[in-house]
Amino acid sequence: MDLQLSGRHVLVTGSHRGTGLLIAKRFIEEGSDVAVHGFDETQASDAVAELEGGYPVFGDICRDEGTQILVEQLKATPEILVNNYGTAESGRWETLRSSDWIDLYQKNVLSAERLIQAFLPGMRTMNRARIINLGTVGSTRPNSRNPHYYAAKGALATMTVSLAKEVAGTNIRVNLVSPGMILTPEVREAYMRRGAAKGWGNTWEEIEPHIAADIPIGRIVRRDEVADLVVFLASAKADAIHGQNIRIDGGALDVVT
Repeated sequence: MDLQLSGRHVLVTGSHRGTGLLIAKRFIEEGSDVAVHGFDETQASDAVAELEGGYPVFGDICRDEGTQILVEQLKATPEILVNNYGTAESGRWETLRSSDWIDLYQKNVLSAERLIQAFLPGMRTMNRARIINLGTVGSTRPNSRNPHYYAAKGALATMTVSLAKEVAGTNIRVNLVSPGMILTPEVREAYMRRGAAKGWGNTWEEIEPHIAADIPIGRIVRRDEVADLVVFLASAKADAIHGQNIRIDGGALDVVT
């Protein structure tokens, strides 16, 4: 399938590691011109070396000044903006301070908002443009723990829908990708320890079915699956998909929307 992404200018925030790195890799494989973002020059350069493609850009997008530093390094206004960067931090209602809530709002909402504001005028004139935000299924069904994180991601979800309405009638498509639990090295390591302690086995193949007992597909979502979804939404094939919160969680969230 030709996704028609060759030569497209792409920015993936937080693409120096994790899921963002895999998203950048998939765009590079499709022939896109990818700006690989890190918070400092070393992060970005090391990621480009690992990917063997793309070009490095850096800047602290949680600050206005850092965002401007990043924007000035780009070859062109991105035709595809993937607001992948975001972070979760633990906390409880009784112990969190207002500064903790503000901090996660900066990292999970305003980091995306700053770049959207910077690029939106140029994107409005393009024949095809995409803005894809990365959220979480927790914005639909939050837990009692980490309320500051789920509140921020909930704001990102509503911001996405508002933006989709704002750009109606243009060639910009805006969507939110909301993963459930993703199999990262950290998740695997934590559950390997838990599984061994509970006697579930000593290999991931033995332990994963216990972890995924409530997931209909019987396993945890892989990071490359999230990357594949993002790349598809960026393609010409997804032109009719707009203003959606697309969950990728193996069917774990049993709600009808």
